[in-house]
Amino acid sequence: MTASPFPPSALEPVSSPEDAVVGLQPVMAPAYDIEKILASIDTMAAQRPVAMQIVSVANSDDTSAKALSRILATDVALASRVMKLANSAYFGMRGRVTSLQFAVTVVGFTTVRTMATVALTDLDDESRLPENFWTVTTSLALAASSLAPRFGERPQDGLCIGLLAQMGAALLHHNDPDGYGELMAEHPTFASRRRAEVRRYGISAVRLTSVALENWGFPSTMVLPMQRIEDLGSLEGGLLRAGYEAAARLTVPDYERQSIGPISCGRLREEDLPPVLYQVRNDADELRRAILGD
Repeated sequence: MTASPFPPSALEPVSSPEDAVVGLQPVMAPAYDIEKILASIDTMAAQRPVAMQIVSVANSDDTSAKALSRILATDVALASRVMKLANSAYFGMRGRVTSLQFAVTVVGFTTVRTMATVALTDLDDESRLPENFWTVTTSLALAASSLAPRFGERPQDGLCIGLLAQMGAALLHHNDPDGYGELMAEHPTFASRRRAEVRRYGISAVRLTSVALENWGFPSTMVLPMQRIEDLGSLEGGLLRAGYEAAARLTVPDYERQSIGPISCGRLREEDLPPVLYQVRNDADELRRAILGD
């Protein structure tokens, strides 16, 4: 991956409900080498050549399920995870997926590419991740998947957006474990943490994820929700904000919930969330096991 230059300033939210920003003002980014963080992905990718190949070819117009499954088969661990996910409750295929090619068809190319990205950025190594990383990530992914149709998106795209949105947090933690650990402890809620990330690193973790995914050629449907999470008028950003609100209600102790209407551009009401939260609670552990191969 070739890292794109990043601007010397960023937009920091200055007035917001928990995950919905009302105002933005430019602030100078602190001196922190974001290019070094992005370049570190190249080093990780070199250690997982099959995963990197999948990330590169899965979005190609001439890639077929057969061709992608052949590449995937050369990484036994990753192939096993795709099979496990295809047979999970999420896809409703319990034990009926018996070939890797069929598994690729069931979960879709974007999901395979997402799982390869998880592998090559070391998101499957929990010893290198922020505390409760996968508890938050699976909750976010399932919530975004369930809510996606309300925002005109496919559930599987919502799942992938949620699975990757936290990648930037892992990258910041890889490169600044003590500092990022302190930041998380001081800012347990997600909107507050994004503001603190901008102050410390010049970029939020979610925005850092979008930069990495853009460089890998991920489709705009995956990238825009991360780019526009701070834009109250953006439906794409509304999906991810709503997903984070749902995840916060499930994972942040003593969380003071925010009104879902403004967060979601008016697409959701409070009564829409309880069934979503119930489903997330029931399915999150199985999704985590499938993604990580546990």
